[in-house]
Amino acid sequence: MRHSLSTRFATVGLAVSATALLAACGSMDRSSGMAFSQASLPASIQVPAGNRVAMETVGKGEILYECRDKAGMPGQVEWTFVGPEAKLMDRGGKQVGRYFGPPATWEASDGSKLTATQLAVAPSGPTSLPYQLVKANPAMGSGAMTGVTYIQRVALQGGVAPTTMACTATSKGQRATVPYQADYIFYKAM
Repeated sequence: MRHSLSTRFATVGLAVSATALLAACGSMDRSSGMAFSQASLPASIQVPAGNRVAMETVGKGEILYECRDKAGMPGQVEWTFVGPEAKLMDRGGKQVGRYFGPPATWEASDGSKLTATQLAVAPSGPTSLPYQLVKANPAMGSGAMTGVTYIQRVALQGGVAPTTMACTATSKGQRATVPYQADYIFYKAM
């Protein structure tokens, strides 16, 4: 009887401990900045102290390029970035907004939206767009974008100018879309 009773207490103790641990994990606030760390990012694109992660999204879409004259280089042409078109998804895969341009605009599903001013870029890899840090302009409308101070573009895949299509003087005006994916991390002041 004594062995059975101590086994029951141990089992109940483990169950209570497991329940407490699960409750603690479930109550973690992803917007507190705990979910995303800037530690591995280049210093130039790290968000200044005094800001916290407000929302993490995954942008999936396309970047549009056009074959145009190279600025300040008569007779030369290059693929020129025209703008993005992407869906913004939360970490669970639900669409929470979109990213489009020009001008580069982040719009939440609630209708609030903003544009931003680029502060810095840093290489992310040879086949991907660069990391980017932008300072948000005041939001239009009220909602998720209200109060956003900075946006980081990280975890990049693809999006660089076409390499399989030539941009030549005879193909000026030709457009090409390139698939890409990036995480957009939205910050607000603490």
